[in-house]
Amino acid sequence: MHRQLVNPKLYLMILCDAALFAAAYYIAHLLRFDFDIDPHFIHQFQTTLIWIIPLKVFIFFGLGLYRGMWRYTSVGDFGHLLQASVLSTLLIMAIILYIYRFLGYSRAVFLMDGVLTFLLTGGLRLIIRYHYTGGMHLNGWSPFHKKDGESHPILIIGAGNTGEKTLRELHENEQLDYHVIGFVDDDPEKQGRSIHGIPVIGKIDHLPYLASKWEVREALIAIPSASGDRMRRILKICKDCGIEYKTLPSMGEIIDGRVSIKKLRDISYEDLLGRPPVQLDKQSISHYLEGRTILITGCGGSIGTELCRQVVPFQPQNLILFDASEENLFKIQMELRHELYFNRCRAILGHVQDVALMDRVCTTYQPQVVFHAAAYKHVPMLEKNPWEAVLNNIQGSAVIIEMARKHGIECLVLVSTDKAVRPTNVMGASKRITEIMLQSRKPDGGRFMAVRFGNVVGSSGSVIPIFRRQIEQGGPVTVTHPDVTRYFMSIPEAVQLIIQAGAIGEGGEVFILEMGTPVKIADMARDLIRLSGKEPDRDIQIVYTGLREGEKLYEELITVGEGIVATQHEKIMVLRPNGQGNASLHDASSREGLSTKLEALYDAARRHDARDIKKKLQEIVPEYKPQEAESIL
Repeated sequence: MHRQLVNPKLYLMILCDAALFAAAYYIAHLLRFDFDIDPHFIHQFQTTLIWIIPLKVFIFFGLGLYRGMWRYTSVGDFGHLLQASVLSTLLIMAIILYIYRFLGYSRAVFLMDGVLTFLLTGGLRLIIRYHYTGGMHLNGWSPFHKKDGESHPILIIGAGNTGEKTLRELHENEQLDYHVIGFVDDDPEKQGRSIHGIPVIGKIDHLPYLASKWEVREALIAIPSASGDRMRRILKICKDCGIEYKTLPSMGEIIDGRVSIKKLRDISYEDLLGRPPVQLDKQSISHYLEGRTILITGCGGSIGTELCRQVVPFQPQNLILFDASEENLFKIQMELRHELYFNRCRAILGHVQDVALMDRVCTTYQPQVVFHAAAYKHVPMLEKNPWEAVLNNIQGSAVIIEMARKHGIECLVLVSTDKAVRPTNVMGASKRITEIMLQSRKPDGGRFMAVRFGNVVGSSGSVIPIFRRQIEQGGPVTVTHPDVTRYFMSIPEAVQLIIQAGAIGEGGEVFILEMGTPVKIADMARDLIRLSGKEPDRDIQIVYTGLREGEKLYEELITVGEGIVATQHEKIMVLRPNGQGNASLHDASSREGLSTKLEALYDAARRHDARDIKKKLQEIVPEYKPQEAESIL
């Protein structure tokens, strides 16, 4: 009660209802007297209104109509509203009858007042509900309690939109045997209020007490936008008081604001990143993707498969799937056909450096948009096999760029990496050269651009799957260095921004994705150990093995002198035009000069001469600092 009284929104709600009570009473007089009210009844209206409004407020308050949040109004709430309107009308008429015997009073006025009170107050709540949700999903949810013995108690952490949708889904799905005890939320304005009759019973710090009082052993975390620190705090509290926990998909995975309880899952490391959802300009994206033929190279990789998934909703005319892995190509083709029900796709098995094949693909299907995600990216592996980095990453990209020029492709988006900045490894140098080639070979009419970002969580070759396998085996978890840091984002977020960059780019840009704060790999290992229910350095040991071949202690997104400029999207930046301050780009600005150096590089790769490959890489990218790592041959 005290929490409710100190909530300033309570008094705003009462003020709104009081105004509607006065309006209902006045309109009732207008209707009863055909919009020509006698002075006697005007005086009567004024004298009775003084006590009728407080009386209605008292009844509405007593029946709990100010405890709920109007944005979550349900049929159950309308039942309470009808009850309050009827009760207040009967009480008013009883008072008039007792004092005045209804002499000089019209019974019709009070009856119409009761009806209008319900309609006006209910209408206001409907409008607010519609404003916040975009629809009137007013299913009968109250009281939300299942029969004893058919359910087990559960708490919902988060009393926002996602929490409300979670509650609704729990009730509507008869197969789920959950009995929601209440909500837990740190927002002081929500304390003591309710959603569809289910109260907000405390703050997150109160979880141990609430779990003990209600014998709760499970909680659903419905805060998709929670920061990493906040999520870690919630998990620690849950673990300390023995509560099992699950969460909902991130907001980036929730389509059109719909939350399905069927997607409840265990907490993953992506949740601890705590990155806010990406806001996309869907109109601009649709403008360059809808109705187009789109070619995605490396479609079977981590980024490539997600590109396919996110491109399909924009209804391309055709989707050309290209990959060198037979297994990966088959998997994404089957997923598109049988899970996304998209049949306008063609799967092509081959290598991007095959000039004749790529020319045939472009001639046959005439793609207008190309996402080039085909590349080898495992740093130590490419240090041992540098020729493959040259032939696949560089020569393959050169073929794609040339085919895009030759066939008049409208938009080419090349997927790059933060390892291209002041590279210390073959992989990073190969990706920097692809950026240089793209900027030096400007098309006549198309838009060619590159997108540079850091590590993505869960991608092939990512450290996270390795850590998980090590944890499953009982440890130890191996980390190269206690201070090594990396930028991380989720695969869906990276792909969303890649697609958005394709809509922003005018041609020749290297876009930089906002990666947030770099994460210590050692801290990541500890978080993953805790997520498995164990304690680092007690249950699972962390062992430091030293930096691997070509590995940096930390990664960068821009090199000295490049500089960045903001774009219209808050999470996408762009390097200054022409790569100001970047000597390598100016040295390679002559197409002939760059081509000569590339041919010498390709020759060294075909000879599998690792030493000469690194020498040739450094000639094109002077800032490349090769390490003395022996190749496999």
